[in-house]
Amino acid sequence: MTSTLGLTLPAWQQRYQHAPQQITSLLTAHLAALDTNDNAWIYLATPDQLADQLAAQIAPLLAAYERDPGSLPLFGVPFAVKDNVDVAGWPTSAACPAFTYTASEDAVAVARLKAAGAVVIGKTNLDQFATGLVGTRSPYGAVSNTFDADYVSGGSSSGSASVLARGLVAFSLGTDTAGSGRVPAGFNNIVGLKPTKGWFSARGVVPACRLNDTLSVFALTAEDAFSVASVMGGYDAGDAYSRVNPRTAPASLPVHPHFAVPLNPEFFDDAAAKAAWDQALEALQTGGATLHPIDFTPFSKLAEQLYYGAWVAERTAAVGGMLDRPAEMDPVVHEIVASGLKYSAVDAYKAEYLRAELTRQIHQTLAQFDALVVPTSPTIHTLEEMKQEPILYNSHFGTYTNFTNLADLSALALPGPFRNDDLPAGITLIAPAWHDRALAEFGLRWQQQLALPLGATGQPFPARRTSLPVSPDHVRLAVVGAHLTGMPLNFQLTERKAVWVEETQTAPHYRLFALLEGAIKKPGLMRDEQGAAITVELWDIPVARFGEFVAEIPAPLGIGNLTLTDGRVVKGFICEGSALKSALEITETGGWRNWLASQGSH
Repeated sequence: MTSTLGLTLPAWQQRYQHAPQQITSLLTAHLAALDTNDNAWIYLATPDQLADQLAAQIAPLLAAYERDPGSLPLFGVPFAVKDNVDVAGWPTSAACPAFTYTASEDAVAVARLKAAGAVVIGKTNLDQFATGLVGTRSPYGAVSNTFDADYVSGGSSSGSASVLARGLVAFSLGTDTAGSGRVPAGFNNIVGLKPTKGWFSARGVVPACRLNDTLSVFALTAEDAFSVASVMGGYDAGDAYSRVNPRTAPASLPVHPHFAVPLNPEFFDDAAAKAAWDQALEALQTGGATLHPIDFTPFSKLAEQLYYGAWVAERTAAVGGMLDRPAEMDPVVHEIVASGLKYSAVDAYKAEYLRAELTRQIHQTLAQFDALVVPTSPTIHTLEEMKQEPILYNSHFGTYTNFTNLADLSALALPGPFRNDDLPAGITLIAPAWHDRALAEFGLRWQQQLALPLGATGQPFPARRTSLPVSPDHVRLAVVGAHLTGMPLNFQLTERKAVWVEETQTAPHYRLFALLEGAIKKPGLMRDEQGAAITVELWDIPVARFGEFVAEIPAPLGIGNLTLTDGRVVKGFICEGSALKSALEITETGGWRNWLASQGSH
């Protein structure tokens, strides 16, 4: 049997495509290949536990998978869970043995992944109570960097990042309050998706800072990360901080995006990190991006609040009674969490007022650009160096991450050009809430452009699709005339965050007419089996903005279903038949631009 280590989601799906019954033998062999002494794991399933899980979870799903594989997108895919997230029947420790309990049920996110066919095979090490960006604050041992064991892995989701980077699972779950789902991604050459707060249910997750926590996803590719996130995400009425997606964000970033970048980025004298960042900026520009240096002061001020202000008291509240048992906690974690006791309710309110003011400034800045791009971390340190300055160096790692959840932003950490000492150095894209899909679309393009090996597996980046599947949160609309790119009414799309997808043609049974009345020339499209293929543009418009767009369409035009040359059916412009009696037929030109060119118009 060939190795299953290092497989991406599509590779696992291909393994099962023709023989789903091999799931037991595949996963049993996969589990047997893992090292039980690997300290990235706190808890690894036993062969008997795996067999029981497959019998209870997968056996009932097998018939459904055989009927429709698409209904179980994660069928038989092994994943790991950070050990502050509940898995039914397994211990949850938050890397604190004295805190450990056995979970009675799965966290909501884990349950959703299992329902899609995914199989959890282990729980992973972390900075105790998810307090740290280093991966060293655990009684189970410091998790080493997957490229150089002398260096830190990053944290707090250290184990989840490590096992994913080495290909031991297809994806893994972390959590992210201050950067715990991004810094380990940057240090291990993998993708870390930090979603919009409230997209993933937090039920069954040990809180660190409940107002600023979220589960996160590690994967080898942005496509895999978003696929997993799409399964995990969704409103949960049982989670007081769960949110409904308003479906107003764009489906993707523009082909030629405008990115904000820090004006004078801080690297704490790490020349290798700065050189890698400069290479990343060059690669972004090569890929078609325009970069706009901005004053980073509001972002830095907000980042400082998370650990050097009253917000740390939220960690104190989360740890609760364990704070009275310092001998049973990591000393650095106890020092940080105990510092929250010195803040008053007045301090907390003042901190919230400052957070709101800085967040408003940040949102106003980001509104001018498609996203912000930052180094995932300004530097990296060895395990020995961390012992000398455990708190200061940890705070350095959070320079470009700490503000993100406080400001209610989405983020995606991506592999970037390596440092000249052969260590990874990632970049992170940051955008307003609910831009998760748009960031993932860019991430897919970015990874294809750089074509870096996958994680620490040494395997080449696979040639795959060039875009994510069609989004259920957007309407794919075919435009044929005045709404085309560069035409007078195109702004009605762009001001509603619609994004261009492609130019294509209708099926060969449409007739095109020029409606010559009115201030703006417009075409009318009519279905007719004796017609021809007509050139159109496809745009994805957010569902929540589609109604207001349709409301602006004047008679005799309307929106109906349009069949494309490849058989796809999308929404598109149609015209009342009565209006075409006095219109000029221009079907033979093949499209509105062609007709305008023939008339000397632009």
